[in-house]
Amino acid sequence: MRKLVSLLLLCIMTMTMHAQQKDVTKFLGIPVDGTKSAMIQKLKEKGFTYYPSKDELHGEFNGRDVVLKVVTNKNIVYRIMLQDAVGSSEGDIRIRFNNLCKQFENNEKYIKISEEGFYIENDEDIANQMRFNNKRYQASYYQITDTSILIEKYLMILAEMYTEEEIANLTEEQEMKVKVELSMAILGDVLKKSVWFMIDGKYGIYRILMFYDNEYNAANGEDL
Repeated sequence: MRKLVSLLLLCIMTMTMHAQQKDVTKFLGIPVDGTKSAMIQKLKEKGFTYYPSKDELHGEFNGRDVVLKVVTNKNIVYRIMLQDAVGSSEGDIRIRFNNLCKQFENNEKYIKISEEGFYIENDEDIANQMRFNNKRYQASYYQITDTSILIEKYLMILAEMYTEEEIANLTEEQEMKVKVELSMAILGDVLKKSVWFMIDGKYGIYRILMFYDNEYNAANGEDL
């Protein structure tokens, strides 16, 4: 047991020394973080083409041609915004929206906080609902924290709550307390890793707008 505790504490010390980067939202494996110029370069390496005059990138994403914009707050990237390059009819956008919901729900990297479904019924009049009732068709999902980060957080919380001697003799109640603290910490992180999309419609032409947000970098009223 003593060897196990020593190894555990060594892991805690090592992770404390190396835990510099937050677990943030990723787009195509790229952290939504850092400078705009660095992000644009990484996106170009993924196959996107940058148009300086429009300050936007064009490329393919999830089987669609898209227009991509890098959004910053205080010169640090906090959002990747994607828009369909080609518009769709009302019927097609319904199918596209519902397919995206299904893709996210079947993707193990994402969870849905809301218990409500986001799917649009076949008899829904999207045009009139948006025009006369200002209805917003939107679905939100969150990227799950990596397993390695989960382990790191568990060890960090453990070290903050108990001494080496206490860790060697944790009771069931103490273990449960650590798990509760871990769950709260993970939920807080997950809510910072939002990926959401909505329908944008003008003159009978509809597009999907999709947002990969790093809420750690978003404005929080500090300039007010």
